[in-house]
Amino acid sequence: MKHAFCVLAAALTVLAVHSGVHIARAEPVAPSVHWGAIGYPDQERTLVTGLTLNRFTEFTQDGKRFGAVTESAGFNFATISWTERLQGWPGWNTNLTVGAGPTYPEPTRSIQNGFVHHLLGNGSVPVGRRREETDFMINGSVSKWIHLFGQPDVGFASVGVASGSLYHEVFGRIGLRRLSPADLLQPVMGTNPALQAFSRYVRFSAMGQYGQVFGGAAYGNSALAPQSWIGQVSVSLAAYDGGVTPPGWELEFAATIDSGLFATSTGRSIERRFGSLALRFPYGMVETWNDWLGGTDSGPTYGAQIMLDVRRIYQRLAGS
Repeated sequence: MKHAFCVLAAALTVLAVHSGVHIARAEPVAPSVHWGAIGYPDQERTLVTGLTLNRFTEFTQDGKRFGAVTESAGFNFATISWTERLQGWPGWNTNLTVGAGPTYPEPTRSIQNGFVHHLLGNGSVPVGRRREETDFMINGSVSKWIHLFGQPDVGFASVGVASGSLYHEVFGRIGLRRLSPADLLQPVMGTNPALQAFSRYVRFSAMGQYGQVFGGAAYGNSALAPQSWIGQVSVSLAAYDGGVTPPGWELEFAATIDSGLFATSTGRSIERRFGSLALRFPYGMVETWNDWLGGTDSGPTYGAQIMLDVRRIYQRLAGS
């Protein structure tokens, strides 16, 4: 497995060097954004597929029950995300993201306990009752991109639905994506060469999301908070070329606070804070998230994904 991954990575790197394509992007399948995944809508046409892993444990690392959920679950979703522009509606995008697969303790239990918690110096999370089913989730959204601060497609507003065997949610989100500090401060500071140089390599994003949540087959209404508020901020590092050409590589760090998808036995939502790290490269992306910010990493949640850009890989292999 390790050797196969290395061969795949080397092949993608060679393709990237010789073709000059730009980074791949993908919207996360539910419940990833509630676990801390970077959840901004796509700006461009995409067709990506890969593997999404999410883990929830009913206990914290000290053996206390986390909330009203009475089983641990490792979601192993084969995922596909498709974003298209609405013809005749400039700035409007639609997205459909689907994930499905077996819910089983591995490989997320080994990754969480054997790697992530070991790396962070945290204890292993005990596991009692385990969910072993086939689960799925489907996201659909419509987004409008807005010209702000002298930059095209920086502001956004979108509405969407997430539904499947886990739970159901109707949500709306607004925010800013890859905002240039130089453009933001230009009316106040004028043209500042130092700030322009900084902005060529650093961009900022922020998002607020509100959702109404309803129970599904895996998690009933008694286990879920009836509503959810999410705040997310991030910083991206790349060679943005003055914002004219999308970068070939990008590293993004995000911090997320969620009012809580899950609830206690008394119905009180359980707030969580997450950190996420994403590496986007030609033909793909890798991202991982964990509830380690603000001292909330007591064990219940962890996730990761690896996605490949189907359209661009096909075009490259077809010689177009």
